[in-house]
Amino acid sequence: MSTQCEMTARRTTGAVMGVFERYLSVWVALAIVAGICLGNVLPGLFATLSALEAANVNLVVAVLIWAMVYPMMISVDFASLRHVGDKPKGLTITLVVNWLVKPFTMAGLGLLFFQYVFAGLVPPADAQSYVAGMILLGAAPCTAMVFVWSQLTRGDATYTLVQVALNDLIMIFAFAPIVALLLGMANVIVPWQTLLLSVVLYVVIPLIAGYLTRRRLLSHGGEGAVEAFTQRIKPATVTGLVVTVLLLFAFQGERILNQPLIILLIAIPLTIQSVGIFGLAYLWAKGWNVPIGIGAPAALIGTSNFFELAVAVAISLFGLHSGAALATVVGVLVEVPIMLALVQVVNRSRRWYGERVDDRLPRTQSA
Repeated sequence: MSTQCEMTARRTTGAVMGVFERYLSVWVALAIVAGICLGNVLPGLFATLSALEAANVNLVVAVLIWAMVYPMMISVDFASLRHVGDKPKGLTITLVVNWLVKPFTMAGLGLLFFQYVFAGLVPPADAQSYVAGMILLGAAPCTAMVFVWSQLTRGDATYTLVQVALNDLIMIFAFAPIVALLLGMANVIVPWQTLLLSVVLYVVIPLIAGYLTRRRLLSHGGEGAVEAFTQRIKPATVTGLVVTVLLLFAFQGERILNQPLIILLIAIPLTIQSVGIFGLAYLWAKGWNVPIGIGAPAALIGTSNFFELAVAVAISLFGLHSGAALATVVGVLVEVPIMLALVQVVNRSRRWYGERVDDRLPRTQSA
């Protein structure tokens, strides 16, 4: 491994989980309450904001999503892809689970619960919209928070960088076709041009901007400059997420007050999906004699979601007032407590899993 890549990996995954990340669900819950209240008190203001659109893209939300996505794209180190062949088993698990399993199980759970288990509790049109939102969540593996989960489980820093960079590249080409296929199977027809525009706006452009920013920072001050810059703009990420959630729930306030249990109903299949995907990948890694430093981040990247992209695409395809947008935001609400619980599962199962140094070495039984 090159010295620069090793430094990048350590700095990217080495930061202790901050107050914002640790209590993300609390901030989201507060934004939900504030949004519902403000939506009922100031309906005219939010009607005006919802009308600020161009090509089915709400301009206010687009700026907020960019504020969330751009900083995380700076952390993506494409130079790490030179190590793509170093941990082949871990990357195989990542790619199979993220792209061949997770989107389809999420769609299946959505259809199972909202067409059968919850039939009669949710109007059919709303149920279809919630399924669409779940599909968007399932088709986008985590980009940023996986660095935190990897650090909390003592994951291999370089491998984590490699899998994030590789998944981001695949997302550019695979996200739109998978979403279109699964939405079509759920009888939700979406315009291809809007879907592709969303990918360009919220993946391709931020990824290019992040790459160019990273190159410039590295040329002027190295990894220290990258780290300092991302810390300076981190408040924009926090603000973007909280305000986006507030806006969505301001638009959804009346529906939620009429159906107060809808958040719980959406959260149930999302929780089952998260636990199931983690279990599949983690057990696969153990059975394949992959070291826990590789197996843990390989499982956690699929369990976590690129919810910023899911929220943005849901709004572009279905609108700010849609059930799809609501479902993606519920994904934000439930993700952090679930992921923290799974981090504890990893850390408490280290002896059972068996610590191993390299996936080419035989299994050992260190704690």
